Amino acid sequence: MKPSLSGLLLVMLTTLLAACGFQLRGTGVDDFALRELDLRARNAYGETVKDVRQALTGSGVRVHTGAPYTLVLTRESEQQRTASYTSSARSAEYQLTSTLDYEIRSGNLSLLSDRVEVQKVYVYDANNLIASDQEGQQLRRELRREQIQQLLMRLQMLDPVRLEQLREQAQARAEAEARAAEAAAAERRAVQPQP
Repeated sequence: MKPSLSGLLLVMLTTLLAACGFQLRGTGVDDFALRELDLRARNAYGETVKDVRQALTGSGVRVHTGAPYTLVLTRESEQQRTASYTSSARSAEYQLTSTLDYEIRSGNLSLLSDRVEVQKVYVYDANNLIASDQEGQQLRRELRREQIQQLLMRLQMLDPVRLEQLREQAQARAEAEARAAEAAAAERRAVQPQP
């Protein structure tokens, strides 16, 4: 059986793409220097933590309890405000702002805390409430997807060497605070009159 020209082109293109190291986004194992990470969130069964877990796993990160570093999704919030009005002073466009606060922890030490914030605007049609509501729900899903992509890009920049430096700094800070608290307590005891 004689191969078709389109079949040969497809094989050549596939070979060329594989040879140059092309990978689909989110399927590359070398994206993360961190190979394992624990994941915790206030809402442990929410959509965001499920999507973050899936994205990390898809990027080759082993997500499990007992990993040396923990990603903690500390706070997730959404705000909606009117972006523009119609001539009759009704809301015409809404701006949705979604924020996700997170920390990287090692044991009880907070190594890094940051926030991811994304915004989008959608048109609100008072004459078609169902469509406006559906558009708002779709926009919220897009915001969460974009938020998780930004979070993953930030996590990709972290490596174990940098996290170890942050851990040492946090440990030194915690020890200094403990010594200061101990010294202040000793000073208070020394100042108190003896019975």
